[in-house]
Amino acid sequence: MSEAIRLGISRYMLYSLRDKGIIEQVSRGIYRWAELPAISSPDLVTVSLRFPKAVICLISALSYHSITTQIPHAVSIAIASEARIPRLDYPPIRVYRFAKAAFDAGVEEQHIDGAKVKVYSAEKTLADVFKFRNKIGLDVFLEALKLYTTRKNADLGTILRYARICRVDRLIRPYLEALL
Repeated sequence: MSEAIRLGISRYMLYSLRDKGIIEQVSRGIYRWAELPAISSPDLVTVSLRFPKAVICLISALSYHSITTQIPHAVSIAIASEARIPRLDYPPIRVYRFAKAAFDAGVEEQHIDGAKVKVYSAEKTLADVFKFRNKIGLDVFLEALKLYTTRKNADLGTILRYARICRVDRLIRPYLEALL
């Protein structure tokens, strides 16, 4: 909506276009042409458009990278430790605060259906899931690590580097060494 208003389209015109079926409302303040093909990841796109500084993390990032069988019940997002906690009616979100170094490390900018989506790399995500293993479950980490190592470009050294940033490098090392 903010982009449309900036381009000179009034709220009344947006609501009129919505009522005529020309555009559809994806979420509060987010509209798209009704003729466009379905969005492949509507929840990730919606959250990224509403909160451009947030980064998709943990279970949602594992799902994005296809290294889990878990189905995210909410979009997990990371915010800087000093940032305001975002609110959103739909889709449900789960917010995690990250220290500056951990928040800035491993961010990839992906383009999903024309929208910029910030998501942590697979290696950073594995380090984060291990860090939050008491909340998420060690079994989720072990499954993701197993699926990740089946890839041709698996890089355990990079996981260890991100684990060092997350301050869990000594704890994760035995799990990584067991794979070698």
